[in-house]
Amino acid sequence: MEIRQLTYFLAVAQEANFTRAAELVHISQPGISSQIRQLENDLGATLIDRSGRSATLTAVGEVVLDHARSVLAATESLRNAVDEMNGLVRGRLVVGMVTACTVTPLFDALASFHLAHPGVEISLIEDDSRRLVEYVRDGTVDLALIGAADRPPGDLDSQQIISEPIVAAVPAGHPLAGRDGVTLAELNAYPIVCLPEGTGIRAVLDQVSAARGLRPAIALQASAPTAVIDLAERGLGVAVLSASMVASCDTLRTVPITDADVPAVLALISAPTRSPALRELLLHCHRSFDEPRPEDGAVPTNGAAAG
Repeated sequence: MEIRQLTYFLAVAQEANFTRAAELVHISQPGISSQIRQLENDLGATLIDRSGRSATLTAVGEVVLDHARSVLAATESLRNAVDEMNGLVRGRLVVGMVTACTVTPLFDALASFHLAHPGVEISLIEDDSRRLVEYVRDGTVDLALIGAADRPPGDLDSQQIISEPIVAAVPAGHPLAGRDGVTLAELNAYPIVCLPEGTGIRAVLDQVSAARGLRPAIALQASAPTAVIDLAERGLGVAVLSASMVASCDTLRTVPITDADVPAVLALISAPTRSPALRELLLHCHRSFDEPRPEDGAVPTNGAAAG
């Protein structure tokens, strides 16, 4: 009996068809049939009923199926353990990033990890923070950079990158432009331009407003902080973003929101894991984000700190 024969057997059980199973494991149809016959000869029992239009498991085949899965899972675990001891990492990682959030240290970490472990395939996807959290929880995404209100989700492993207040930003000549601060109730007298639901910034605005019995007067929303700034510059509403998102914008006046007491957080999140590839990527992320940066160690974000 060989491990590959068990792999072929599982493919036939899954596809209920020898031809499709052969395509799945990338061998010829006669080849997979021959290997299954050899497995049956070794075990002394028929595993696949070939009498019908589809290939179905016999009673013995059903019993063998569970054992085959266990053997293959144990084999994969053994390979991972040996790879880890040898300093090798293989596999595939899916990394999520909140839409329009350009964070240089994350890209640096992905680049250094790829250089060190070219055998690992990396996929990068964008989505809103709320969905990325669910993707990490269900295992669709291995690691994600998200925005959140107050703190990252407590049921996931996390590395907090930034924690900062939300602010209002208005063009010169706006009634709030000369103010040293504005309350949420005062802010609500004006149309607001903000990021959409599912983002960390919007979660903060909605949370602090609800705590005071208010509903934000959202007039326009855009998924990119730069678009929110652009709309506010044209007088279409008061931009509500994190402090770092508008720090380099010299066309808008930043006004603190005095009673917005929940910070906007940018964080890396992942599910607790024993995957050598993910553990290694996390080490690269920690090193990248912990490196001293210009401007008092600020994380370069290109204006998208806590989406």
